[in-house]
Amino acid sequence: MRIEFWSDIVCPYCGLMDHRLHKALERFDHAADVQLVHRSFQLHPDLPREGMTQRELLERAGVPSVADQVLRPVERQAAAEGLAPYRVLDRTLGPTDLAHELLAHATAQERGNEAWTAMFRAHFGQGRKLWTASEVLDFADQLGLGGESAAEVLEERRYRAQVAADQREAQRLGARGVPFLVIDGRRTINGAVGTDQLLAAMTEAWDAGHPAAQPLPAVDGTGSVCGPDGCAVPGTHGS
Repeated sequence: MRIEFWSDIVCPYCGLMDHRLHKALERFDHAADVQLVHRSFQLHPDLPREGMTQRELLERAGVPSVADQVLRPVERQAAAEGLAPYRVLDRTLGPTDLAHELLAHATAQERGNEAWTAMFRAHFGQGRKLWTASEVLDFADQLGLGGESAAEVLEERRYRAQVAADQREAQRLGARGVPFLVIDGRRTINGAVGTDQLLAAMTEAWDAGHPAAQPLPAVDGTGSVCGPDGCAVPGTHGS
């Protein structure tokens, strides 16, 4: 089963959903058969490269009340679910194009899930800035993904088209923002949901794609045909 998870590094609900998704997978009976694929979606590509604080962004958008009404509760939810520290208000935001391109590089090295979770933790747990090439490469070094290859990836903008294509695909599928999930091509989830809801959606998608096998008829030693309701001798109505 394939789970596609569109998110942005600066989206507080996305970091929380990444945590919940892994918790749900720990409880999912078929987790070994799940392919988790992270996809890119940029929320604020127009922010200055040096970044701005969360409060400055809310004031610029004309919604300063969101800070205490919406974002503080996210911090409390994260703490209640074992994800702490989780800084939503006391942080700086910036354009995430280079961060997404590094994450695409990590995915190509088969370290995508690890890198996405680590980047969420770096940003929300440490208030890490990940907007400039040097900031992103510092993160790559600490994750063991640095060196000349990572520098070349960012300098050449090797994954820029892929990152843009990810976002177009999400919008084509009906994403209104992030987090946005598509489970096995059957079930979409727009926005943040709880761990139990994620597990239920996974189970529903799995069951839809793997209908319970009907028992095959068996033949006993006397020539009787056996099915789920019992055994009947050919040509009779007994069981």
